[in-house]
Amino acid sequence: MERRHFLGSLLLLGTDAFASTAAPVLLANPFRDDISVADYWISEKFDGVRALWNGRELLSRSGNVIAAPVWFLDGLPDMALDGELWIDRGEFEAVVATVRDAVPVDAAWRRIRFMIFDLPQHPGPFDRRLSELQRLAALPSWLQPVRQFKVRDREELFAALDALIAQGGEGLMLHHGAAPYRAGRSDDLLKLKRQQDAEAQVIAHLPGKGKYANLLGALRVRRADGLEFNVGSGLSDAQRHAPPPIGSWITYGFQGETANGVPRFARFLRMASAAAD
Repeated sequence: MERRHFLGSLLLLGTDAFASTAAPVLLANPFRDDISVADYWISEKFDGVRALWNGRELLSRSGNVIAAPVWFLDGLPDMALDGELWIDRGEFEAVVATVRDAVPVDAAWRRIRFMIFDLPQHPGPFDRRLSELQRLAALPSWLQPVRQFKVRDREELFAALDALIAQGGEGLMLHHGAAPYRAGRSDDLLKLKRQQDAEAQVIAHLPGKGKYANLLGALRVRRADGLEFNVGSGLSDAQRHAPPPIGSWITYGFQGETANGVPRFARFLRMASAAAD
């Protein structure tokens, strides 16, 4: 299948810089109470694996090539896309298992959709990028622009969040309409969940005591900002026998932070999507 060409009016930058060893990814800050929600577009937070398409290759958040079937790639346009490889709510592990395969399993990839939420090389603000996304036509069934909507205030925002959670969703993402695509973490992109979570890298395995003697007691982890702390709860017996490897990334839940910025009641949730890299 010949790759579809993007709308001729769209100005694209060169794709070579995008296919680097560290993909320049837009990252989200947690939602804050002082945010003007009317300035943002709202969408569902999809629990999958972040992926970037540069017109030639499908890349992980760390810039590694994802081995997808030829038919999957041939259906994508020759332009940069930022999105999430996703199956359905509650199917995170299945997505990670599929993406990790060095040789793609066709039947597994038939379940995956590429949910597109941004155009990394479009020079305009998100309002314009979203307009271009909505103008895309004749897309394959596995490529879907993410639905975006507006709310007037915090009351509407949290009502939308509660409705989504009641349907099995995870949370909401907020894109600032006036913001360009800028790599790194900023208030251009926000995430909102009832339970706070974040990612950290495993740097050590701490031995257990008592009933966990000779097993893992806790994970010593380091956030991207350099903060180190322990995550000891939420681990299954199987994970204490075979803990997440040092160097891997985990997602942990927590309930606020101490005055020193340490997450309160940090609890292991799962391997982070970065583990698929």
